[in-house]
Amino acid sequence: MRREEPPTSGVTAGAASNLVGVTENIRLAAGDTAPGFTLPDADGKEVSLADYRGRKVIVYFYPAASTPGCTKQACDFRDNLAELNGAGLDVIGISPDKPAKLAKFRDNEELTFPLLSDPERETLKAWGAFGEKTMYGKTVQGVIRSTFLVDEQGKIEVAQYNVRATGHVAKLRRDLSV
Repeated sequence: MRREEPPTSGVTAGAASNLVGVTENIRLAAGDTAPGFTLPDADGKEVSLADYRGRKVIVYFYPAASTPGCTKQACDFRDNLAELNGAGLDVIGISPDKPAKLAKFRDNEELTFPLLSDPERETLKAWGAFGEKTMYGKTVQGVIRSTFLVDEQGKIEVAQYNVRATGHVAKLRRDLSV
């Protein structure tokens, strides 16, 4: 994994984030092993990255269900899902929202791919999708809108941080020639 700052000796990224004055943002890159996860979906059923072994999967992280940008991005994935699936790509969305909120979001927007809940933000942090970001000119802690393509063996093929909600899926399709 690539780090924006050198790691604190003997301290994992998760532990470092709890230390006062220590800021470490992990950034995954092509070739890195995708961090495993098992998270509940909108219905409370556990879904693991390992469930997708043997298939390519797009894993995207978004700040909050039912907000304008996150709704636009999710609906773009929904509207392009047939083409993505036809190219051998599955899609998973992950946010810190609880399963009940994800279920409402899924039902309201007729989303047909898994939405996973990470309220403890452990998976978000492991993927570098939670940390310092600039919002309206201020540095804050939050979800960093990010998208990854994981290959059939569980390796990161594409890692994109700070993506824009609008137009992202179209750009991703161009980048992947889908």
